[in-house]
Amino acid sequence: MVTIRDVARASGVHVSTVSRTFSAPHLVNEKTRQAVLAVAAQLGYRPNRAARALTTGRTHNLGLIVADIANPFFPPLIKAAQGHARERDYHVFVADTDEDPVLEQELIETLSKQVDGVLLCSPRLSNQTIHRLRAEVPLVIVNRRVKGLTTVLMDVGQGARAAIDHLVGLGHRRIALLTGPPGSWTSGEIRQAATDRAAEAGVTLTVVGPNEPTEQGGLAAADKIAGHSAVLCYNDLVALGLIEGLVERGLSVPGDVSVIGIDDSLPGRLNRPKLTTITMPTAAAGRMAVDLLLAAVGAGEHAPHTTVRLETSLVIRESTQRASEP
Repeated sequence: MVTIRDVARASGVHVSTVSRTFSAPHLVNEKTRQAVLAVAAQLGYRPNRAARALTTGRTHNLGLIVADIANPFFPPLIKAAQGHARERDYHVFVADTDEDPVLEQELIETLSKQVDGVLLCSPRLSNQTIHRLRAEVPLVIVNRRVKGLTTVLMDVGQGARAAIDHLVGLGHRRIALLTGPPGSWTSGEIRQAATDRAAEAGVTLTVVGPNEPTEQGGLAAADKIAGHSAVLCYNDLVALGLIEGLVERGLSVPGDVSVIGIDDSLPGRLNRPKLTTITMPTAAAGRMAVDLLLAAVGAGEHAPHTTVRLETSLVIRESTQRASEP
């Protein structure tokens, strides 16, 4: 097994320089660092992370907890966060809560002993519990505003307003909104933005929910939107389930009912009709969250909190058209 002393000897530098090259590269001259890395790669040296953690107090691991890994909203975020962390010599442990706040808390408490920080995506825990857990491990929240904590928000309210404007522009006057699960920050943002915009436009908006954030949630809601010519859904999965339910009832989309989703996921792009939706910058959010978490890890308990808001936009495809009503 190649050791750190072998790398130091072959590089012509002190052992401590090799150690800093892997544990604190910003403290090593760039030319020296590159030379050490080249020798290490040639010799096949791999740093012992466990030993390094004992020395530096850092595991170089991050936790990433998502509400439902089967939801196509999350994989692009996960992939972007993992790749971005890897570029910074960090590994990411991914865990799924299955929308269960009890499991979410258990996972944070377990991971806090194995990672330097945790990315918490669309959490279902109460703000009070999240603040308590923040005392155990650095946290960055994605897709939920928690006062006093660093958060990365995708401006779904902006997207919801654009969706209502699109439907109103097509002549729709009776619009339904299928909300998401209880406790969802995203659902609350969509509801507030859509309600306000509909009121400004002088059209009727009926809120239907809460609903499961899955195809089954949309399928189950198909009987609840009678009398509406258009529907804005909590996410693409709900929208696709709704379309299936409407077709089963002899209705066409968009001929009888226009449908808009949120996420711009792959299933929505492959569906027929292709889904009009709100694109969410999930990959950008994953990368930004990693940067903010590593900054918080570096700053320790004195890390300032910040909120980053990323823009969303409407993607018009085939599931919306001009209303047939007068």
